[in-house]
Amino acid sequence: MPKAAVVVGSKSDEKLGSDAVALLKSYGIDCDYRVISAHRDPEGLDQFIAKSDAEVFIAVAGLSAALPGVIASKTVRPVIGVPKDAKLMGIDSLLSMVQMPPGVPVATVGVDNWKNAAILAAEILAMKYPQLVAKLEEERRSSR
Repeated sequence: MPKAAVVVGSKSDEKLGSDAVALLKSYGIDCDYRVISAHRDPEGLDQFIAKSDAEVFIAVAGLSAALPGVIASKTVRPVIGVPKDAKLMGIDSLLSMVQMPPGVPVATVGVDNWKNAAILAAEILAMKYPQLVAKLEEERRSSR
């Protein structure tokens, strides 16, 4: 069974995270969903990442947007960052995510674009779970 983890940095990010989880589940992808701040609970985040059996992570964060980068620094599994529009129309969050140092990549989607994050996670998982391909193709057809 394919598995993803969706982590949001605070309660204010929950809507974006829950929408991503709903789409992933519609594809038949099992999800862990957590609210864990990289700044307020670094030990809890470390423990979650270490124990997680997720094959891909989605991290939603605004402001300094450190969450996806911190997750990426602690795993070699793919991490997808979703910058949240908290200040400056989300541009500050977006730039924080795309400017990761070499060797610690974070795939980053547009500001508040939880849908592309979920689809990208499903595409990554489809390389191992071919049953996802038909669902992704249908999603693509229906979005025309």
